[in-house]
Amino acid sequence: MKNNNQADLFKLVNANKRTDIVMASIGILVLAIATILLAAVFIDLIATGLPRLVNPEFYTNFPSRHPEKAGIISAIVGSSLVMLVTACIAIPLGVAAGLYLEEYAPKNWMTDIIDINVSNLAGVPSIIYGLLSLGLFIYGFGLGETILTAGLTLALLILPVIIVATREAVRSIPQDLREASYGLGADRWQTVRMYILPAARPGILTGAIVGLARAIGEAAPVITIGALTFIAFLPASPIQSTPPFINFDWLESPFTLMPIQLFNWVSRPQAEFHINAAATGVVLMVMTLVMNGLAIYIRFKLRQVSR
Repeated sequence: MKNNNQADLFKLVNANKRTDIVMASIGILVLAIATILLAAVFIDLIATGLPRLVNPEFYTNFPSRHPEKAGIISAIVGSSLVMLVTACIAIPLGVAAGLYLEEYAPKNWMTDIIDINVSNLAGVPSIIYGLLSLGLFIYGFGLGETILTAGLTLALLILPVIIVATREAVRSIPQDLREASYGLGADRWQTVRMYILPAARPGILTGAIVGLARAIGEAAPVITIGALTFIAFLPASPIQSTPPFINFDWLESPFTLMPIQLFNWVSRPQAEFHINAAATGVVLMVMTLVMNGLAIYIRFKLRQVSR
């Protein structure tokens, strides 16, 4: 009887191993296909946009009706400032909300409803956030088609992503760490501030940067709130040489973004503008890959420090 049980257990282990091998092979195959397709698109964009990519004026000129003189400086500056507003709003709110839901919120039906809504909001199409911002920030609060409105819109877009990433990072911390902190006399806030947050920091920062990488490539929400497709000036600098050294006038400036500029050039019938669009696509993909690479690097370094 014992031999039969061992044989059945051996068969079960072998079956599970075969299932693991099959699933791992499927995952590697899907990853390889996605990587090859991404590499093919990237190489095609580089080959098409190379004449503009190697031209320094492409990065310093404003958009123009002459494709050989058109540049992306206003789109680069606009994307950078909008991402600054998005990060300053979404990261603190998302981390605070995730910490509250995981560490402080009571476990009842209200919390369950909030959990379901946060998870669902992470999958809502981005155009919905644009419509929400159009009615709330522009028509409701009268903020206008400004950098501040765009930053608020994209902050709403990635807020559920940061909340979910924060909760998962905090949830992965062993309960023994909390109990040890309480045993040393720390209260809940001290435990969260001195032990939970530092331990969960790699996962939180990774989720935040991945969320920002998603936001930088979104076009639908900002088109809905009235992003300009042609802008021939730059907003005021956030930093000035005279006291108080910080300027907030740029928050009320009109804006354009890299995806908007790309969409504008792709919609033109002239082939020269399509070359500009391909070069813009390369720059946008490089910015996204750099942000994702930064997330991986930060997670790796912080895990090394925590060991």
